[in-house]
Amino acid sequence: MNLFRVYIKQRWRGIEDKDYQEIIRFICEEHNNYRTSTNRRYADMTDYYTVWVHQIKTPIASMRLTLQNEDTPLSRKLSGDLFRVEQYVEMVLTFLRLDSESTDYVIQEYDLDVIVKQAVRKFAGEFIGRKLSLIYEPLNTTVITDEKWLSFVIEQILSNALKYTPSGSITITLEPEKKLCIRDTGIGIAKEDLPRIFENGYTGHNGRADKKASGIGLYLCKRICANLGHQIKAESVIGEGTAVILDLASAKLETE
Repeated sequence: MNLFRVYIKQRWRGIEDKDYQEIIRFICEEHNNYRTSTNRRYADMTDYYTVWVHQIKTPIASMRLTLQNEDTPLSRKLSGDLFRVEQYVEMVLTFLRLDSESTDYVIQEYDLDVIVKQAVRKFAGEFIGRKLSLIYEPLNTTVITDEKWLSFVIEQILSNALKYTPSGSITITLEPEKKLCIRDTGIGIAKEDLPRIFENGYTGHNGRADKKASGIGLYLCKRICANLGHQIKAESVIGEGTAVILDLASAKLETE
């Protein structure tokens, strides 16, 4: 009788194990199907917005050529607005490329002065229009990075500095151990906001007052720096200004 009970129990356990295996197999198949479907939808969305970005650049370029033939207060204002549109378009493309498996990093040794000067040159009109001083000390160093992606980070930092600096200056210096510092004399960032400014969508007090801030720019900077092996942090005092520091010596990347 005892042997019969043991036999029945083992037989029942075998059936249960088989059922569990079928359930697990079904869950795995459903998970794989969902993942494949999600990846396909993401790829389709990325393709669509990538095409959109390249298409929108054509009328932007056309408008810029038209405005270059004029030099009036209105044309200068429109040129500034158009430049911001270009930045937003580039931000969309950068956001899409971040999670792409084919992200086109080209890691090499670059002259940091060349990268920074190219970024500053793009904002020349903003500096003049806002009557802000640029204090720039030659950096005289090279860094291992990706030129295009680091340029995006520096441009975003400069854009924020210009946006929140009604008067005064923006200073670009190189601190010891290859720390690039971009410091402004702007309105500053509230102490309670400072730990969260690199979060996706977080705008803080300044962003709520501006009503146009997306809270994406610094988030993208943080993501890009992480991918490049750099570090980024901010220091700020309300009413005195903000300093964003890029630690470019922390990269542990192999040059191509």
